[in-house]
Amino acid sequence: MPYQDVFVLFWEQVKESVQEDRFAKLTMAKTIGKPDLRNIFVRPIYAEDGFKVLLKLRYRSKETEDEENELTLEEAYAVIQSHLRKSFFSVLLFTTTKDITFKINKKNAGSITEYPPTFKEVMQAQIDSE
Repeated sequence: MPYQDVFVLFWEQVKESVQEDRFAKLTMAKTIGKPDLRNIFVRPIYAEDGFKVLLKLRYRSKETEDEENELTLEEAYAVIQSHLRKSFFSVLLFTTTKDITFKINKKNAGSITEYPPTFKEVMQAQIDSE
């Protein structure tokens, strides 16, 4: 199945984990080549005005400062999707009930694999105040 279709199914599980308060973290790692962007992390922020995420772009070079943005889940989806196959081949969803890995293979097919949970409880993101 084309990776785009599988990613839609994967993202449904992300949204479901948020609705059920099981979303712990989302990570893009395993870069393609050696780009300056090393990781993308998405952590939950359960705020009074609804659910948001803290999206962090972590860079390899010390000269490039990491970026943090508070986004809606839909905004985070656009960022994550824009980096698929360009910078990263996999996305890991950590929930309190299971870990789910989305991967793209060399033939551009997507797959979803489930594992036992890494996190037992949801840890909200700490927002750096300046």
